[in-house]
Amino acid sequence: MEQFQNQELEYVVDDYYDVTDFEDDDVTPRSGSSSFDDDDSMDSDFEDDFELSKSKTDTSALEVRNGKDIQVCYVRSLIVMCLISLGSKIFVCSLYPKLSMLEKSLEHFSGLECKEVEKGQSFNTRLVKSTIVHFQLRNLLWATSKHDVYLMQNYSVMHWSSLLRRGKEVLNVAKPITPTLKYPGCLAQPLSRVQISTMTVKDNLMVAGGFQGELILYRPTWGCVLHEDKFSILLGSGATRVMTANNDAQVRVMDAVNFTCLNRFTFPWSVNNTSVSPDGKLLAVLGDSPECLIADAQSGKVIGNLKGHLDYSFASAWHPDGRILATGNQDTTCRLWDVRNLSESIAVLKGRMGAIRAVKFTSDGRYMAMAEPADFVHIFDTQSDYLKGQEIDLFGEIAGISFSPDTEALFVGVADRTYGSLLEFNRKRYDHYLDCIV
Repeated sequence: MEQFQNQELEYVVDDYYDVTDFEDDDVTPRSGSSSFDDDDSMDSDFEDDFELSKSKTDTSALEVRNGKDIQVCYVRSLIVMCLISLGSKIFVCSLYPKLSMLEKSLEHFSGLECKEVEKGQSFNTRLVKSTIVHFQLRNLLWATSKHDVYLMQNYSVMHWSSLLRRGKEVLNVAKPITPTLKYPGCLAQPLSRVQISTMTVKDNLMVAGGFQGELILYRPTWGCVLHEDKFSILLGSGATRVMTANNDAQVRVMDAVNFTCLNRFTFPWSVNNTSVSPDGKLLAVLGDSPECLIADAQSGKVIGNLKGHLDYSFASAWHPDGRILATGNQDTTCRLWDVRNLSESIAVLKGRMGAIRAVKFTSDGRYMAMAEPADFVHIFDTQSDYLKGQEIDLFGEIAGISFSPDTEALFVGVADRTYGSLLEFNRKRYDHYLDCIV
């Protein structure tokens, strides 16, 4: 993973994501004017969400169908901006690869290995703002239901209810955070101004990783527990455990109940991402190497070596059936691996322009989504052998993607000073009915 000096990080944050004056800014996600029944609002994670500013309204599905731009980008003022932005992004993306032969190798397999995907139509949208800190880490958005989303907004973890069209600040990391539980290995002193670079939410537990090595575990009913650890975090199946990936080449397994370190595994390079198979037996380990590893989740012993990528990897996801692993790489591809035969990937899915920073499956395994650093999110139909898909073309850096647990919604966080938003896409279903004569 790329390392920044403190002054470099401040430059990135100040210039693009406008977080230095957070303590003086109001948290003002956008709100729409639609009303909902009280019975529906009871399904939301929070009932005491505050009303948001209405200076900018959401873009509804009806407005999109009538021709309104989903991000309210006005064409006349953006023609030059878009052309300049596209050109600069292509130039910057050409600087990301780390391996000297990557460009020629990409040209070789782009027309041979990668699947040709038939693209579909566009979805519906909604507006609220999100932000990012590290350009390579894009797991900053999580949906816990079809109308409850958690995302980063400056120094705050926000909860957004698409039912109530309201937001709530769940955790403010700009102010001092004092641990509420005392366990061995936990920090006793408070932390402040933590720059959260990755996070996850599951089973009433929120875990956030800080840029300087902080690990924050938070339950709304318990408060915070602080550890010194880093980055990519996810929750395993069964007994709730937290796995953390770190630049020190170690993966740590932590008990989410008493927040103690149960085990740690060491690998030959900095670890950028980990993911546990649905049955809890296998661990995918990705990092600063073209090769990805499959290890035993209990012992950390490497049992498989995945070869095929040309650069460093930062995203992975398991299909719910536990047989397919998807890995996203800076070589602009996502590779699919069958755990029954790890000698080569079974498919290569290519992005439009940049690295694959996030990969997610729906809970039923029907769809897979992968996100580039900016502008493009790709959705694939797994039942078509990944040959059919949809490309979402937007404007801005992508902070994260997340399917709702019921598979009915896809949320995309867009980090942009002007057009920063939270886009909500609804799953389109085709229902067929037979005419009946009684």
